[in-house]
Amino acid sequence: MIRVQIKAVSAYEALISRLERQEGQALVEYALILALIAVVSIAILKTMGLNVQRVFTSVNSSLSSVAP
Repeated sequence: MIRVQIKAVSAYEALISRLERQEGQALVEYALILALIAVVSIAILKTMGLNVQRVFTSVNSSLSSVAP
């Protein structure tokens, strides 16, 4: 009977320690931060891409008018 109680208590303690760990929460937080950085980076690169395209178009038209 004592052995059963000891095993039950040790199983309970293992369950409590597993529930109190916050490793999974940290992983989720890092994933959310990574997703936010990815979204912001994509938005910035799209905006910069449009500006770079305008500059190349301007340079191309300037060179086309100078070349014979």
